[in-house]
Amino acid sequence: LGLTLVGCSPGGTASNLVSLIAGADVALSVLMTASSTVLASILTPLLTRLICGSVIAVDSASLFLSTAKVVLLPVALGMFLNARVPRLSTLLADYTPFLSVVLVSLICGSVVAQNAAVILSRGWSLIGAVLGLHSLGFALGYVLPKRLGKYGEKTARTISIETGMQNSALAVVLANSLGVREAAIPGAISATVHSCLGSALAALWRAKDAKAKANE
Repeated sequence: LGLTLVGCSPGGTASNLVSLIAGADVALSVLMTASSTVLASILTPLLTRLICGSVIAVDSASLFLSTAKVVLLPVALGMFLNARVPRLSTLLADYTPFLSVVLVSLICGSVVAQNAAVILSRGWSLIGAVLGLHSLGFALGYVLPKRLGKYGEKTARTISIETGMQNSALAVVLANSLGVREAAIPGAISATVHSCLGSALAALWRAKDAKAKANE
């Protein structure tokens, strides 16, 4: 359930920064993140129920409400403030990225602390599963658009990053809303794993571009 929630969560906002570092299409990255975030209220509960519904009791209504609260409410509030109180919105924009990082760290850190015994006993298997999920997302997100869709390098990089990086905090919140504490563990681990993988991949692509530019 935990891995499914991570996989069905929308793209994380950190993907936009990683796309910038990687020399990908930032505009496309923002569009994909925004689109998946808006659609998450419907698709995340639906996909989770389709994948895990026959194995674990999944309350779609509860998932929908929790996703809407975490995803749509902040977006609606941000749009309202930007339209009605632009000065306040501009002022808050300087602090919200840092506060978001702190909040995600606290959410994931609390899950790790509460489930320390489980993580210590099954740590490598959990890390391996999460690592495999994100690695597959990055790989398929890059190869399929480039080989099958015939898209360019920048577009392939963007889709790879958007596919490999998920909103892990949302997965943690949704797992807790279902009352399955252990299902929140993959989401907490995912926050670190996809950030490290995405950053490493971005650095690799950036170095590749720098080398190609130097050889011109």
